Formats: sequence, structure tokens, C-alpha cells
Amino acid sequence: MKITSLELFKVAPRWLFLKTSTDEGICGWGEPLIEGRADTVAACVKELEPYVIGRDPAQIEDIFQTLYRGGFYRGGPVLMSAISGIEISLWDIRGKLLGLPIYDLLGGSVREKIQVYCWIGGDRPADTAAAAVEKSKQGYKAIKMNGTAELDYIDNWSKVTAAVNRVAAIRDALGPDFGIAVDFHGRVHQAMARVLMKELEPYHLMFIEEPVLIENIEAFAELRRHTTTPIATGERNFTRWGFKDIITKGIADIIQPDLCHAGGIAEVRKIAAMAECFDIAVAPHCPLGPVALAACLQLDYCTPNAVIQEQSLGIHYNQGADMLDYLQDKTVFNYKDGSVFRSRLPGLGVTVNEEKLREAAKVGHSWKNPVWRTEDGVVAEW
Repeated sequence: MKITSLELFKVAPRWLFLKTSTDEGICGWGEPLIEGRADTVAACVKELEPYVIGRDPAQIEDIFQTLYRGGFYRGGPVLMSAISGIEISLWDIRGKLLGLPIYDLLGGSVREKIQVYCWIGGDRPADTAAAAVEKSKQGYKAIKMNGTAELDYIDNWSKVTAAVNRVAAIRDALGPDFGIAVDFHGRVHQAMARVLMKELEPYHLMFIEEPVLIENIEAFAELRRHTTTPIATGERNFTRWGFKDIITKGIADIIQPDLCHAGGIAEVRKIAAMAECFDIAVAPHCPLGPVALAACLQLDYCTPNAVIQEQSLGIHYNQGADMLDYLQDKTVFNYKDGSVFRSRLPGLGVTVNEEKLREAAKVGHSWKNPVWRTEDGVVAEW
């Protein structure tokens, strides 16, 4: 079997799909994407294409090594997202050829289901209590929300109070066992993060995500000394080398590699195994489309230290299309009681509605994340 083509589809709301075809008629799907840089990643995939066409798709590790080490400059979000999309599509082909789900090719399943959570509240969080109650009625047992809008290095106490009140309202409405994760999104600076984490501690959060930018890795250790709340990070880290310091320096309790950015399925399985050696949990980042979620679930089912899965159904970014809209079978993710149950379908376990995808690609998208500014005009973290 040989790879014959790589075909890209840029579709709403902000996604890029990859179809990898072979001379035996089996195709695989991936999502090579950096949100807001879809055209850049698409160009990178096309640049990598000569290293892939004509290869045996079963040689997943060697193709990864070729794409990663074959250039003198390596790593980073654009290159690694392109490689990730290709790598995921190769696993899909391999599973379909053998008639097995990918988790069976990685040692077999360790669980029947994985808990998932929903996003609520939008970029500038609002109406979070009502949204959390609605998700609870739908069967979810956990949500994630942005903690605040943009913050300055030292900001008003009223913003802290507002953040705390939003969390308190959810806790009051849904009780002590409902999972609440608060994402600081890297938009909070160290001093304000310390204040917020202290004030939120009484509400027993599931975790606080990206309390500060990962570039300020030394701040994580300091913040961790001030809280018992689990700290999560990793969505902006790539490959096992990008996670090495996070894991070995003990700055986080939960790592969040994104399979569509960090290197693909096998690379994130290696990252998860590294984390397991240091008693660190894994909760894959996934605010993307159905192929991305399918890849994450394959990893979750064979990874003992995976604890919960992000997914984008109904997320505030999904304008023009939602996560299930490009699938032939919209029930393929077996949601029940706040979890997705394991499937025995081969490969990624999803079938893309290619006709609908091709129509949507004629329109495409030009999604860019917003540029925020503080009250005095300085560019703020989004």
C-alpha cells in the first residue's frame, strides 16, 4: 500500500481537515490546524507532501521521524500541527486496514468510557450558572469556563469578585461533586493569578488551567505553593521535548497536550507515559472538530492516567457548524451520563460526510482570534 495524495478542506467554523488517500482505496482523516492560522498550516502540509507521497502508511513512526527530523529547524505550532494531522490520518488508515480501533494497536483499552466536559460562558464569561445547570440537565457532570476577561498586571478587585461570584453560583446550584474547571487562558498575570487562586480555593475546583502563560514556567512552581487546587497546562506545548520541563519540574498536576498540535496520537501517548512516571494526570486539549475528538478518545481509552476529555460540542467558537455536522453518523460518539463510551469501530471510529465537507470547503472560513486591549490601550492576552 502506498500513499497517493493529501487533500485539505478548510471549513467553518475554524477547522482544517486532511484526507490522506492510498492506492488501495483506504483513506484516513486528520485535523492539521492551528486556530486562526489555517492557511499557514495548510501551506506547511503541502510543503511536507513530497516526504509522504509514495510512502507505506504503515510506517507511522518513520514518517513522523522523517517529517520532524528531516528539517534542520523543527518544532513549533505550525510544523507540529501539520505533522500531527498527517500522523493521525495514518493511524486511521492502519486501523481501517486491520479492522481494529487505534487503541487496540497501542496496547488495548484500559477503560470502558471517559468523562467529558463542556465549555460554557464564552470568551468573556457570562450567565455561567444557568449554562452549567443546563449542561447538568443534559447529563454532563463537569464544565469548563473562562475565569475572567482581559486583566492587567494589577487590576480591580471587582473583577476578582465577579469571577468568584460566577463560580460560587455554579457550586451553589449544582452541589459539591459537580466538576468546575476554570481556565485563566494565560490572560492572567502572576500577581492577579495568585489572588484569584486564593479566592477560588473554597469552591473546590476540578482544576485551574493556564494560570499564567507557559512561557513563564517558573511562575507555575510559585503559584503551586499557594494553592491546593490542581493546576493544568500544556495546550501550547509541542512534542515530548516541549513537555519535558513541565513533567520533570513538577509544575502541574494535569497536562493537556493537544493531539492536533503536539505531534499526533503516538507522540501524545509517549508524553502521557512520561507524565505517568511522575504521577501526573492527562486531560487532552480539544476545542476542535470531530476528527480531533475521535483521536483524543482513542488515546484516552488506552491511557491509564487520562482523567477527563475536553470536547467542543456547543462551544462558543462553533458558528456556522458544530462538531457533529460533518459526520455521517451523528450518534457515533456514544454520550451517556457525562461520558463517551468506547467504540469498537476501526481506525478513528468516525466516518466523515465528505460530500458535505466538500460543499463547506467552497465557502471556507477566515477565523481569527480577537485582539484585546486593556483600558489604557495596551494589547492584552486573549
